[in-house]
Amino acid sequence: MTLSLFKEIKKELTDGVSQNGHPFRYGTLATVGVDSIARLRTVVIRGVSEELNITFYTDRRSKKVTHIKENKKVSLLLFNPDKMMQVKIEGVARIHADTVSLNEIWERLSGEAKKDYTTVRPPGSSLKSPEMVQYLTEGNYFCAIDIHPYKIECLKLDKPLCQKIRFSKSIHGWEGEFLVP
Repeated sequence: MTLSLFKEIKKELTDGVSQNGHPFRYGTLATVGVDSIARLRTVVIRGVSEELNITFYTDRRSKKVTHIKENKKVSLLLFNPDKMMQVKIEGVARIHADTVSLNEIWERLSGEAKKDYTTVRPPGSSLKSPEMVQYLTEGNYFCAIDIHPYKIECLKLDKPLCQKIRFSKSIHGWEGEFLVP
């Protein structure tokens, strides 16, 4: 039973990357910096590896990058309302340092998507109006981050029986156990 649910989670995650409009395309990322306050934001899931490492992109000047440098442990929350399925992932975030792979990803981005990583001022800077955002003519602040999960919890809100299961990564692979929902 736990294996079939693990396969379903994996399929939902990969479908989130490959299918337009899939609810797992967007997740809520939580980081905690040195100030010990949880910070939440939505990220676009860009890749899921066979090992379930999850990739998203950001501006390297963003607060999430600062928080990850201060504390690499992060959480990601996803919800599929059609299946009434919530997935919470805890893992270690790793910032891509390989400039060759970053440049390859950058070249595949559309021109419109590239704008997100070329603002003159860092994300979160104040503006007098949205039209005042300025963009670089050369260079970028593109960054890719992978989350390497070590715990995945899934809550299925099925009637009449809700199910909750936790998968923990060990040297033997992923091991599942049912929890009280």
